[in-house]
Amino acid sequence: MTGFTPETSEPDATGPRPARDRRGRLIAIVAAVVAVALVILAVISGGGPTPRQVQPTASGSSTDGRRFERPDTWSDYRPAFHLTPEANWMNDPQRPFYLDGLWHYYYLYNADYPNGNGTEWHHSTSTDLVHWKDEGVAIEKYRNGLGDIETGSAVVDVNNTAGFGAGAVIAVMTQQVDGVQRQSLFSSTDGGYTFASYSANPVMENPGTTDFRDPKIIWDDSHHEWVMVLAEGNKLGFYTSPDLKSWAYTSGFERSDLGTLECPDLFQMSVDGDPTRTRWVLAASANGSNYDTGAGFAYWTGEWDGSTFTADADAPQWLDGGADFYAAVTWDDPRKTAAERLSSRSAIGWMNNWAYAGDLPTAEWHGGQDSVVRTIRLSNVDGVSTLVSQPTDALGDLGGQSATEESVVVPEGGTDAVPQPQTGSYRLRVALSRADADPARQVRVKLKDGAGHFVTLGYDFERERVFIDRTADAIASTMPDAYRDVRSVSSPSKDGVVDLDVLVDYSSVEVFANGGRQTLSSLGFGVPDENGIRVESDGGAAVIRSFSLVPLAVAAPVRKDG
Repeated sequence: MTGFTPETSEPDATGPRPARDRRGRLIAIVAAVVAVALVILAVISGGGPTPRQVQPTASGSSTDGRRFERPDTWSDYRPAFHLTPEANWMNDPQRPFYLDGLWHYYYLYNADYPNGNGTEWHHSTSTDLVHWKDEGVAIEKYRNGLGDIETGSAVVDVNNTAGFGAGAVIAVMTQQVDGVQRQSLFSSTDGGYTFASYSANPVMENPGTTDFRDPKIIWDDSHHEWVMVLAEGNKLGFYTSPDLKSWAYTSGFERSDLGTLECPDLFQMSVDGDPTRTRWVLAASANGSNYDTGAGFAYWTGEWDGSTFTADADAPQWLDGGADFYAAVTWDDPRKTAAERLSSRSAIGWMNNWAYAGDLPTAEWHGGQDSVVRTIRLSNVDGVSTLVSQPTDALGDLGGQSATEESVVVPEGGTDAVPQPQTGSYRLRVALSRADADPARQVRVKLKDGAGHFVTLGYDFERERVFIDRTADAIASTMPDAYRDVRSVSSPSKDGVVDLDVLVDYSSVEVFANGGRQTLSSLGFGVPDENGIRVESDGGAAVIRSFSLVPLAVAAPVRKDG
């Protein structure tokens, strides 16, 4: 994706206490007995279970509860565990790489927003892809006469193919000046913290086309050369190089049904972890209006022979059906074995949408946020090789005390007699089905519920679709029409049960349905300090088979000057 252009953009719990004395233990026992009695009384009187507030505490020291407290200086919608810049503008992720014990990650950043144009590469590092350290701008814009620094990819040149030294970090990205897009090379010999512009830039001159951008580079071990996929309007162009400097065109993958293609990707994966069954995946961010979806990450499985990609099927699949998962990148872990690298990858996307990117009510910073890092695998789903997603395992380290319920009947009037969060960041796992008698047509989970506003996560049993509806959230009435579009994905239940794994942060909702076979990532805004959960059914009764609510701690980035 090109850099940001303002003119065209569519924006107190505490932890466990020390051991009590005998008197304290007696008080606690009495309180527990009273609580049980109250619940029994409520059930006898027909009132059902009483909603419970989930205490955001974790095992360990008495200070653990502080992990769930956001800094007082943060604004209402600053996310607790999603990456955002301290200020100014962010957009496209750039594929991370692992070097010297750290993940190095860059995203497009505009320190001059909203009055100045152009992006550059902002650098963050991490040991677990959940906690981040802000390293500042690594590649500055407008320094070499070729324009700003836009989307591309960085690689570790282990074998010194480019001549900057073994292990040098080489970044190739789009620069644009006077509307002309070219590819430039920058090199780093200090591990990706600072970069120098190659003296012979650009390494790829524009052939006379409007769209010529977003290079994604991989090493093709089978053919012993670098491969680049480039976004060229309605075509993905393939190029090869021995040295990252000179590039030869080999073929193109053209589409007429997906609008302008951006941010391509190409990688190989094994099906269900079997290294004898592999497919290549070609992907791009695209317009899915012809496929009853919006902008998102489209992909095809197929064969790559070193010069040409041949798709298994003409129609694309979509990694995420939500409104806000764009410009995504994927990567593997070089510390793993070859078979392990084929079996799973990581992915991260930009949680925003150009239809309203500049309209969001985030005063401290702009441009949305990054999704959580997810683990993706290629699985055989009903005979089709399909990318399946799960939140990265490291996210579990943020979890606090859980609260659970099961076998709760949801009448058509609905219920809020489920565990209730005390913070705006939590993980909800819920299994839903229709009641045997008078079965519901739909079940809806209202998130961020309060003061008449909420984000609806729902399941349509008759159409077997999961959906997110934010028409009643706190900002919907002031946003462009596209914000109020209801996004849904086909997600057949298993034995009549749909399983949802939901990550809720202060300004977002990410849904992983039925083991991550389908996902929906969406921004969503409630009224500050209103974080209720209410479950409703339509056309009959539904059943909450299981309900687990876990608060998630704050993973505040360590800022460069902090």
